[in-house]
This record gives sequence, structure tokens and C-alpha cells, in this order.
Amino acid sequence: MDLGKHMAVIDIRREHAKSLKSAKSAVEQVANAIAREYNVDHHWSGDDLHFDRSGVKGCIAVAKDAVHVHVELGFVMAALKPVIEREIKRRLDDYMA
Repeated sequence: MDLGKHMAVIDIRREHAKSLKSAKSAVEQVANAIAREYNVDHHWSGDDLHFDRSGVKGCIAVAKDAVHVHVELGFVMAALKPVIEREIKRRLDDYMA
């Protein structure tokens, strides 16, 4: 069975005017808030913050002028895509402003 067919994808890009260090700090705050709500583990690898839990995996890539959020939701979590996507966008808007 091809599990890719059952994945819902969230793909968000946000430009920012922050320094790379400040942008990474803001992304860390977003990740911490989401981790508390959805019980998601996360870790940094260079300028990329990776996160996962059962049914969810993804990455927030931080660049000097933008952040790119890519999330893959498994079949069960796909039903929550609109809620999760809205929450990520809201938090990015709050912390990246």
C-alpha cells in the first residue's frame, strides 16, 4: 500500500525581515507552543527544525529572509489539517511579525 496517498500536506512560506538568529528563536517559540498542544517532539539540524510524532512529521526551514513549513499528516491526523494549518499560520504571524 502506498502510504503517500493517505498523507495530507501542509506547505507554508512566510517572508521575514528578522536576522537568522532572531528568526530561529521565533521558530523555536512556535515549535514549543505547538509541541505543548500536540505533543510533538522537535530538534534542530542546522537551520532546519524537524518535528515528529505518530501521524505527523515535518520541518521548518529557516533562511535569512523566509521560513518554509512542510508538514505531512498521516491518515488519522489528516482530518485535523485545517485546524493544524490555521494554528501554524497564526503562530507564525504572531512570532514572525
